[in-house]
Amino acid sequence: MASATPAGTLTLADDLTISRMGYGAMQLAGPGVFGPPKDRDQAIAVLREAVDLGVTHIDTSDYYGPVVVNEIIKEALHPYPADLHIVTKVGARRGDDGSWNASLDPDDLRAQVRENLEHLGLDTLDVVNLRIDSFEGTSDESVAEQFGALAELRQQGLIRHLGLSGVSSAQLTEAQAIAPVVTVQNLYNLATRQDDDLVERCAAENIAFASFFPLGGISPLQSETLTSVAARLEASPQQVALAWLLQRSATTVLIPGTSSVAHLRENVAAASLELPADAVAQLDAIGR
Repeated sequence: MASATPAGTLTLADDLTISRMGYGAMQLAGPGVFGPPKDRDQAIAVLREAVDLGVTHIDTSDYYGPVVVNEIIKEALHPYPADLHIVTKVGARRGDDGSWNASLDPDDLRAQVRENLEHLGLDTLDVVNLRIDSFEGTSDESVAEQFGALAELRQQGLIRHLGLSGVSSAQLTEAQAIAPVVTVQNLYNLATRQDDDLVERCAAENIAFASFFPLGGISPLQSETLTSVAARLEASPQQVALAWLLQRSATTVLIPGTSSVAHLRENVAAASLELPADAVAQLDAIGR
């Protein structure tokens, strides 16, 4: 029996309501997100536990593994619960050495969508994010050709909704002129705040803003502040960082990843952590 949806839900379209606390499946692959996991049964158990905890938003991609993670999701959860929404990404492929290589040719983007469909066992993908840039930053380079290719697949019924990953506000505007955008996935956390304005824009336009690497880029001094706040609240630093993101914006959604059932439960518990105003002020100062 699933519990109440953690952190509540966010309705992005008539047919798309997701739990704000999602689950990122990336870590279900082997080391370096490459190859099979050491314990496939444990990976399956994590996915099933996420659904049992009320998570209705799973983030994945066929380039996790590659293919491995999507096949595990299918094995664990197919046929999928009616309220479960799988968000996938296209725009990269993996080299034989595990390297991450951009792959944004429109024909290959179409092929990547079809591969995701096949490996997830779906006829239509709920949400496909176009991954444009690396984790290091964004640019204003045109996304029209690539996003247009995905918009065509949406018109054909292979995709219900579209999103963007690693993008600037200008690229979001350009994409919106082609087709509706329901999600943005960018690097954003307590210490990495260059997208503050984009977070606010997404909230104003009811676009989900999925933050990844919630503890990425935090210096030792910043970490000391986070650890101090966490100790006072009797929570882990990870839980506090996740709770801060949830309170940052009404349309922030989280996709923390783990290959451990215990760690998954800890992450989901962060959805119930209320940060008092003085704690939020201390945490806000980390990004200044």
